[in-house]
Amino acid sequence: MKFSVSLQKIVDEFSLEVINGSDFDKIEITVADLNRPGLQLSGFYEYFSLKRIQILGISEICYIQSFDEQTQEKIVNDYLSRKPIAVIIARGLKISDIILEKAKKYGVPLLRTSDATSAFTSALNSFLSVHLAPRITRHGVLVEVYGEGVLLLGDSGVGKSEAAIELIKRGHRLIADDAVELRKVSAKTIVGSSPENIRHYIELRGIGIINVRRIFGMGAIKMTEKIDMIINLEPWKEQGVYDRMGLETETTDILGIKIPSTTIPIKPGRNLAIIIEVAAMNNRQKRMGYNAAQELLDKLNASAEDTLAQSEWENF
Repeated sequence: MKFSVSLQKIVDEFSLEVINGSDFDKIEITVADLNRPGLQLSGFYEYFSLKRIQILGISEICYIQSFDEQTQEKIVNDYLSRKPIAVIIARGLKISDIILEKAKKYGVPLLRTSDATSAFTSALNSFLSVHLAPRITRHGVLVEVYGEGVLLLGDSGVGKSEAAIELIKRGHRLIADDAVELRKVSAKTIVGSSPENIRHYIELRGIGIINVRRIFGMGAIKMTEKIDMIINLEPWKEQGVYDRMGLETETTDILGIKIPSTTIPIKPGRNLAIIIEVAAMNNRQKRMGYNAAQELLDKLNASAEDTLAQSEWENF
């Protein structure tokens, strides 16, 4: 499924100065990649994507101005006659009459920012990567626990929202309840958020819908969070097989990215909030290269080897 963001939203987000064009809310940007048209200005138009936003920095402007007026007009005309979706001038550079004239002639949106070219390009690329990212929606709860984005999954009524409320009371933050929108913003990162119409709301059976921001304050909520781990909640099964060592890391595939995951069985008497906190901290330790289960196993193996060596020495 293709997603888009209006050019007007980009203008508002980055406070861009409008030099030419109107009705930007009707212009849809569908490509996250940007283009600095150095090759195009020199006459190479193979593989030139008109759907990419064009960024003109000091290099491109100085290159154009290095020619006489007649050549400048030809270069700019060849470039803007192809009608790129939008052109943004960086560094607050002065726009020549030729560029302005051709932009008006071909109806090309012309914008300007005072930001440095590289900094603006990076910021705009990040913005587009988030808004145009492939996405899916999962039934679950997303919370931030000690800086870790924890996605709670499980059947309806298993206790995901109750666990989230307990975590919020313990100082952690809610991102989404019931419907979690997951976006693939890079080759290694999934970011979760809540649909706008249900943002900050949570459902508690027996109580109903509550507004977390109103009850617990602004510190209890967050707009988005990277998914660092997934916890599957399920009722305790007597014959169920659950990981007791944690030597091997299980993963769940979301949009082609493997996220560390674990299954936590639920039964009366278990403090689910504390277990989730420990799981989040343990996941961070593993990501930083420390595995308590592996350390214990190494110690046990070392102890067994010492015992065997001592026995062989005594027999000798």
